[in-house]
Amino acid sequence: MYQIVSFASFVLLATACQSTGSAPPQKELTSNLRVEKKSPATDTTGPEPAALPPYSGLIYEKKEILSAAPGTKSVLFNAKGSRLYAMNLEGMSIYEFDQATRKVTHEFKFAPTRGTGWDYVKEKPIPSYEEKPVEACLSHDDKWLWVSLHNAEGIVPIRVDDPLANKTTDTLAGIRRKKIRLLGTDKKLVDSFYVPLIETGKTPKVIARTADSKHLLVSNWHSYNVSILETDETRYPYAKVVETVPVSAIPRGIAVDDAQQRSYVAIMGGASLAVIDHKTWKIDTTLAVASNPRHVVMDTSGHLFVSYNRLAKVACLDAATGKTLFSIGTHAQPRTIMLSKNHRFLFVTCYSSDYVEVLKITDKGFENIASLPCKGHPVGVDIFEDADRLEAWVCSYSNGSIQVFSFRKTR
Repeated sequence: MYQIVSFASFVLLATACQSTGSAPPQKELTSNLRVEKKSPATDTTGPEPAALPPYSGLIYEKKEILSAAPGTKSVLFNAKGSRLYAMNLEGMSIYEFDQATRKVTHEFKFAPTRGTGWDYVKEKPIPSYEEKPVEACLSHDDKWLWVSLHNAEGIVPIRVDDPLANKTTDTLAGIRRKKIRLLGTDKKLVDSFYVPLIETGKTPKVIARTADSKHLLVSNWHSYNVSILETDETRYPYAKVVETVPVSAIPRGIAVDDAQQRSYVAIMGGASLAVIDHKTWKIDTTLAVASNPRHVVMDTSGHLFVSYNRLAKVACLDAATGKTLFSIGTHAQPRTIMLSKNHRFLFVTCYSSDYVEVLKITDKGFENIASLPCKGHPVGVDIFEDADRLEAWVCSYSNGSIQVFSFRKTR
C-alpha cells in the first residue's frame, strides 16, 4: 500500500495517461475453459454465465480515458451495467457514471472533517480527513451503495436509486452522521443531506454482501477483524454490527460463497485465507496460501482466484482445500482482479508497474494474452458486458482517471 496524503503532495509525480484512440491489431483472445452449469443461487460474483450468449474469444479494440477525481480507489458497476460508481479517496467523493454516455450523472461530495490517516510507507499516523471513500458494495437490487471511509472507522449507506430519498430527519443516539452534497451533471448543487456512519473498525476496506442482502461483511485493516452487519433498509441507520470476527493479521479481500454459506477473507498481512461460516459467523478454518494475498474472487465451480501483491502473482485455488491449482506471474503489485461473466477471463490491475493484465483461464492454467499499458497506478477494475462486447473500466489512483478498455467478443 502507499501513503494516503493530499492530492497536492503527489500530483507532481503523476504521469499522463496515454491518449485515447484505437489500438493496433491484436491477436484474438480465446479460452476453452469448461464452465459448470449451476443454479442461479450458487453464483455470488455476478449474473449467471448463461445470461449472456456464449463466447470464447476477445479482440482488443480501443482505450478511452475519462476524467474522474483525485485518488480514485475503486470502481463498481450495478447489476445491469448501466451505472458505474467511482470511489474517489483523495477527492472525498463518489462519481456516478452513465455507462452508455461516459458522463458523470451525479457526484456525492462529502463535507470534510479532520481525522487521522496512515502513512503506508513510513507506517505511522498522519493528519488527514475522515471522509475518504475506499471500496463499496451495492445491495437490495442496487438501491443502496455501502461505502467504507478510510479514516472514519466505519461505513455509510447511500440511496442511489433515488438520491433525494437520502433526505431524512431520522437520527439515533450514538450514531454519527456524514454530510453529503449532491451535485448534478453540471456540477451545480442539487441538494444536500446527512447519512449515518455505522462504526465497524479502524481503517475499513472491502465490503461484501450475501446474495439476499441481509448481511454485509467489512474487512477492517488496522483492527485485525471482520465486521458482520445485519441490514434493515426500513429502519435507520439501515444496518448494525451483529458480530466481530478477529483474524490473525491485516484483512482485505472478501469472496462470498452463498451456496456453501461461507466467506473467504484474504489475510493480506499474512499468508492465509480465513474461512467464515455464515451459520455461526465464526472462523471455520484457515487455508494456508502464499504470502500477501490482497484480492479474492470466486467462480461457480469451486475455484478461488487470488492476487498476491508482493509476489507479483495470481493463482487459482481449490476453495475446499486452499490448494494452488495453477498460478502465473504478473507485472508488479497486482491489486484488484475481476472475472468476466463467463468466468473464462481474468482482468488484473498492476499498481506500481502501470499495467492491466488479461489472463485466459483454461483447464490447465493461465495464459497471459494481453498486457495493456495503463499509466497512473491502476488499482480498481470492474467489467461491463453485453452480447457483443466487453469493457474493462480501470481507475488509476495517481492521476484521477478511468481508462475504459474495449474488446469485441468472438464465438
